[in-house]
Amino acid sequence: MTPPPAPSAIQQFAPGSRILVRDEEWLVRNARPVRDGEMMVKAVGVSEFVQDVEATFFTELDEIRAMVPEETKLVPDTSARFRRSRLFLEAVLRRTPLPQSERGLALADRFLLDPLTYQQRPAESALAGLRPRILLADVVGLGKTLEIGLILAELIRRGRGDRILVVSPQQVLEQFQRELWTRFAIPLVRLDSTGIQRIQQEIPAGRNPFTYFKRAIISVDTLKDAGQFGHHLDAIEWDAVVIDESHNLINKGTQRNELARRLAARTDALLLASATPHNGDKRSFAELISLLDPTAITDPDDYSAEDIAHLYLRRTKISPEVRDQIGNRWADRGPSRALHCPASDAEEQIFAELTEVWLAGEWTDGPIRGQERLFPYTLLKSFLSSHVALAATVRSRSAKAVGRERAALDRLAELTAAMTDDDSSKLAKLVEVLRDEIGVGPGRPVRAVVFSERVPTLKWLAEVVPRRLGLKPSAVRVLHGGLTDAEEQQVLQEFELAGSDVRLLFTGDVASEGVNLHQQCHHLVHYDIPWSLIRIEQRNGRIDRYGQRHEPQFRALILTSNVPDAKDDRTVAEKLLDREEAAHRSLGSVEAMTGLYDARLEEDRLVRDLLEGKTVDESYAAGFEVDVLADLMASVGEAPVGAEPKRVQVPKLFAATSDFVDTALAELYDDRPDDRIGLRREDELMSFLAPADLVQRLGDLPRSYLRAHAEGEELRLKVTFDRRLAQRKLDEARESTKPTWPEIAFLSDVHPMLEWLVDKVLSRLGRQQALVLMAAVPEPVFLVQGVYCNRLGQPTVVEWMAVSGLPDAPRVGPMLDALADAKVGPQMANPGRRVPLDRLEALVPAAVQAARVDLAARRAEWDAEIAAPLREHRRKLERFAQASLFGELAPAQRERRRQRVSRTVREQTDLVTRLETAGEPLLRLLAVLVDDASEGVA
Repeated sequence: MTPPPAPSAIQQFAPGSRILVRDEEWLVRNARPVRDGEMMVKAVGVSEFVQDVEATFFTELDEIRAMVPEETKLVPDTSARFRRSRLFLEAVLRRTPLPQSERGLALADRFLLDPLTYQQRPAESALAGLRPRILLADVVGLGKTLEIGLILAELIRRGRGDRILVVSPQQVLEQFQRELWTRFAIPLVRLDSTGIQRIQQEIPAGRNPFTYFKRAIISVDTLKDAGQFGHHLDAIEWDAVVIDESHNLINKGTQRNELARRLAARTDALLLASATPHNGDKRSFAELISLLDPTAITDPDDYSAEDIAHLYLRRTKISPEVRDQIGNRWADRGPSRALHCPASDAEEQIFAELTEVWLAGEWTDGPIRGQERLFPYTLLKSFLSSHVALAATVRSRSAKAVGRERAALDRLAELTAAMTDDDSSKLAKLVEVLRDEIGVGPGRPVRAVVFSERVPTLKWLAEVVPRRLGLKPSAVRVLHGGLTDAEEQQVLQEFELAGSDVRLLFTGDVASEGVNLHQQCHHLVHYDIPWSLIRIEQRNGRIDRYGQRHEPQFRALILTSNVPDAKDDRTVAEKLLDREEAAHRSLGSVEAMTGLYDARLEEDRLVRDLLEGKTVDESYAAGFEVDVLADLMASVGEAPVGAEPKRVQVPKLFAATSDFVDTALAELYDDRPDDRIGLRREDELMSFLAPADLVQRLGDLPRSYLRAHAEGEELRLKVTFDRRLAQRKLDEARESTKPTWPEIAFLSDVHPMLEWLVDKVLSRLGRQQALVLMAAVPEPVFLVQGVYCNRLGQPTVVEWMAVSGLPDAPRVGPMLDALADAKVGPQMANPGRRVPLDRLEALVPAAVQAARVDLAARRAEWDAEIAAPLREHRRKLERFAQASLFGELAPAQRERRRQRVSRTVREQTDLVTRLETAGEPLLRLLAVLVDDASEGVA
């Protein structure tokens, strides 16, 4: 027989295969090249002395020997109903990553969330690309965190989600971590201030924290410090990086942009999320897109939405696919009500001073130039917030003011000091609305969130409003940018808990991005209005979002004045309130109405237009040009209503995951899991004392979670397969009086417990062994796994084969069909008859060779399917290289561009090469089916 060709290193170390290192046996988790000729292999111990130990090996440092399939030894399965064989085959099916060619969704309905097609669509788009790289730009409230969770879960099932890093704003760290665990069972270690302290306690000083915590979430402001983390990041390769609120990355030369570039270069999958994905600057947005695909945009000054269609997805609440599915899971919002508050006498005096002195330009001795022209509007906006905020602005400015300006500031200070809380008409209206309309008060469950742009206003309101409503201090919380990350997260948790005492949250725009405030609240009051439609929409999106069951209600306090030419809240705020509501109902989002896509730029333009005498309507109408950026703020990438995402059928032997778990626990603990690990079953609830190796896999979760499940010195894990029970426990956690995790976890297919069980089942089989079981077959059937990989170690083809007709006329068919025909299942009986193993072992080389020949015969077909998108990308690189060098440039600029383009093309060409199928397949004999009537001597 012709000897089999030597497989490449990557094929030898394919996920799920067995290797020998340091005279111990290991199970390969994944393998990847780290430099020419050198592989890094991650594995878990199988043999006795290294069992369950996780390790990383390098071919340059260790001799790593793969098992040769022709040398497989056969052992009879003596377990009842051939349980051991069925478990082993199921474990192999689960551990083997889905191949590159399988681009459909495998796990879309396996999690604790409503199976909504529009939320599954991003995963479909991400998996369709050369690499999973996408910008999720759905408008506020559609559920981008859930979309990210679905993508990450699919990557984990494909063996491409082992190392995950999530980078988010500080205030949503806990929220993001909680959603990924409770909804998807994906654990992330939270590296906030508490998490950093944990690092310092648990790992040696100076060591790379990201080698200890393979799945982490950290704030962008913590991570951007290149001096502290830069060298650590440069030493790590990630499977997936998520950057939330990614519009904050686009300014080239900033620490955040540098961080994004570092991470983009060291990850396979890159998921960017932002409801406001660009600031209106084409070049800046092209910079963001280049993180995903550096060849997508040839000319950053001239590109179309079509150029980035494979990287970008945006839907609004009125998009047909969204509207068709959300049903009663997202109540329609109510109108935005403008509540007029006529100025008191004291307030009218301040209006007069601002109008006649400051807005009229009578406050300085010399000409007013540049940014100084904007300062009167800073004073006006401070006053429209509160007299307390105005006083703080005046104090700050007075420290450096001289001459006429100082005198004008002193006059404002006198007027402000003379004004009392009782002179504030907005305060009086707020108390009236909260008490009489909304129903906030002692003994009442109703909650409201009050927004203000000014920290002095927030602190003042938190002090005076509770007394007027008769609320205790425990009923009020304040959130602003001056709090620590732990304080921010505590405030947000308490407001979301139904059982907490908190009834009022006074917050600034630190809570306007990414934060969920809708679980227990549907009333929002704008105490002052930001002069930006984008910011108003972001605020409203805190309670107007997916999962809101009550009509979101918005109120805005509008301070009015009778002073001639006074620019009270009717001048700007009320008009913006109306515009935001109109845009929401007609367009689904405000950005296309603004002509600008950055809140600060939007406000600056409006103030300048007001200085030039324009009205709000004239400002928003002037200079608006529909271009690619405006197109990108409408619906992009939306599928027709009713179009289901492509699905992939994942091979399995057990009817349900719960059957596999029950059977595996019985096998692992000798049918006594109740005695061995304290297993308890109550209807749909399963609980048991987690062994040490499982506790280690849960180490990324917060200490608070682990403490909540402690039983003495051990951890009692409570899980369920019942979505309704898991959801009820999640709801109960929200009803608690203090922040807590759900008592029971939903056991999704990517839960660490499932991974632990799979590894335990696989490790029970001896070195290079395959089980023999008796079934309804007329002749021996050899079950063989065949895997082709690319040069990155990722499976490109996975085949499950059944070889029969040996030795003279070998036939190869689908393994699952053979198992079904042989009636392999829990109904089997094991008669315990002995099987002639010597004759079967003599057929092993022929079975392996037949499988190898079959794979080789079909390789051209698979290569054509896999290579098609790779060939298209090569052609795209050629077009990119040619088009990038056009244009009028100075010689030095042209040479710099040529070098940059050449480097990009070289890197992308190398990537395409590494994604191509390489070498010979890995073959593995899994089991042998023999006639259940056979007899003989083993």
